[in-house]
Amino acid sequence: MAKQDGPSSKVREALRAAGDATLPDPGESPVGPSKKDKGAKKLDTAGERLEALQEALYAEGIGGGGRSVLLVLQGMDTSGKGGTVRHVLGLVNPMGVHYAGFKAPTPAERRHPYLWRIRKQLPVAGQIGVFDRSHYEDILVPRVNGLLTADERRRRYAEINAFEKELADAGTTVVKVFLHISPEEQLERLKARLVTPAKYWKYNPGDLEARSHWTAYQKAYADVLRRTSTDIAPWYVVPADRKWYRNWAVAELLIETLTELDPKFPEPDFDVEAELAKLKGVGVPE
Repeated sequence: MAKQDGPSSKVREALRAAGDATLPDPGESPVGPSKKDKGAKKLDTAGERLEALQEALYAEGIGGGGRSVLLVLQGMDTSGKGGTVRHVLGLVNPMGVHYAGFKAPTPAERRHPYLWRIRKQLPVAGQIGVFDRSHYEDILVPRVNGLLTADERRRRYAEINAFEKELADAGTTVVKVFLHISPEEQLERLKARLVTPAKYWKYNPGDLEARSHWTAYQKAYADVLRRTSTDIAPWYVVPADRKWYRNWAVAELLIETLTELDPKFPEPDFDVEAELAKLKGVGVPE
């Protein structure tokens, strides 16, 4: 794995996509806890750190700072993109989070370049943006369906790399996560959606169509990891067969990223001591 500079990069180093896009076992723990009970405790602790860092980033943005973070979540159906959002981003103040889920483009969206709808959902200063699927769908899906030539794919890789550099230059740190699930675990999760009435709404018959192209999708993801994991916007591969490990790993990736950014609370534009003195003379409203 390639090494990143800066403080607290242990998890990023361990999970950064290999240059040859070799994928780890979806059920292993390359770094961090290996048992569920320890993972749960570590996630609680991580939540406290993540909340404090996110609050500082949000306050920095309110105070005129221009930085933000964009978490990109990609993975096969049932890999846990929604669950990651709920369990990781649910640990922080929702005021500082901007969520966008990207499904198949609408007819109106198809009339624009594919990055048009992505740009409309970018986080503003002080926010953590979360993409549940993303601009990478515009390479993965058409590639598997035979709708992109090799030249068109290469052009889109270049466009996306340029787009993510543009984001970085503008102050947005991009954290791209591939939630790596096994076909065996996916099958169990699909079954669970059909035997639990409360999960019927999660099931889409089209998921089986995508599953039938499993090998093609794995090749497409490997190509994406090889061609678009850059120093500016690296890919991280998170083993996702165990939900608790997935949640801990993504939380730690965000913590390490925010720790490196070291967001600062803005200095007050008023005299603190003078305001405290005023409060001493303020009574209870009648």
